[in-house]
This record gives sequence, structure tokens and C-alpha cells, in this order.
Amino acid sequence: MTVDNLDKELLTLIQSDFPISPRPYLDLAIQLGITEEEVITRLRKMSEEGLIRRIGAIFDSRALGYTSTLCAMEVPEERIAETARVINSYPGVTHNYTRQHDYNLWFTLITPSPEVLQQIIGEIEKKTGLKVYNLPALKLFKIKVNFTVPGREEKSHAL
Repeated sequence: MTVDNLDKELLTLIQSDFPISPRPYLDLAIQLGITEEEVITRLRKMSEEGLIRRIGAIFDSRALGYTSTLCAMEVPEERIAETARVINSYPGVTHNYTRQHDYNLWFTLITPSPEVLQQIIGEIEKKTGLKVYNLPALKLFKIKVNFTVPGREEKSHAL
């Protein structure tokens, strides 16, 4: 997919300045000098091409009273897909990915309480027959990321 400067500007806006309004795509269109329909078309195309996974709010799960953790597993290569399906069946799993390491399957899990978290980890272990290593954060250093869109032309602002 070819991404032009307008797409790059749109990607930047939706990451850091998505409007909270009855017509957010119209608000974005006004900022970009295009139509609401063009914003929607461009976002839909980038989504279909896999450039955008989702558009939505990110909540501070800790502030809402949720418990989260990073988990690691040592999974035989031939069981990665089946184990990932078990893990992904839980709605609190936000990320699940493989690494080239003995501990080759990693996922994050967010639950309403520490008890539910332990229950789900136990269920995953029971269903897979594999150990889940629970690695809760001791101190949070960074939680937000905005991706710089390469080649984006910076807008100049009159002083």
C-alpha cells in the first residue's frame, strides 16, 4: 500500500488527537481540508491493508481497579498455534506474540481482580498442560506509545 502525506497526517492525528465528538471523522476532515467521506475511505483502506489494527480508546486499567500482568510460556513449536488459541479465547488477553527464546510465547492479561487473574492462568495451564510464568510489573515506567510516521511533512506555523 502506498501511503501519501495526507494518510501520514491522518495517522498522526488519530494516534494523538482523535476528536471526542458526535462526528469525529468530520472534525478530522476539517483539520485536514478534505471531506468526511474521504477520511472514512482512507481509514477503511488502511485498516483493510493491515496498517491500522483498531481505532478506539485506551483506558488506564489500573486506575479502573483492574489487575494486569505479563505472562511467558515455554511451548513446543508444534503446539504454538493451539496454545495461542487457548490463550486468545480469554477476553482479557490484550497481546499475544512469539519470541525466539526458550520462553517463546508471551501475552498480557488484564482482569477485574488478582483472583480472576490467577483463575485464568490456572485454566490456561490446565487446558494446555504447560506452565504459565506470571510476571507482574513492579514499577510502571511507560505505558503510551505514538508511532512517528516516516516521511510526514511537518506543517509550518506562522508566528
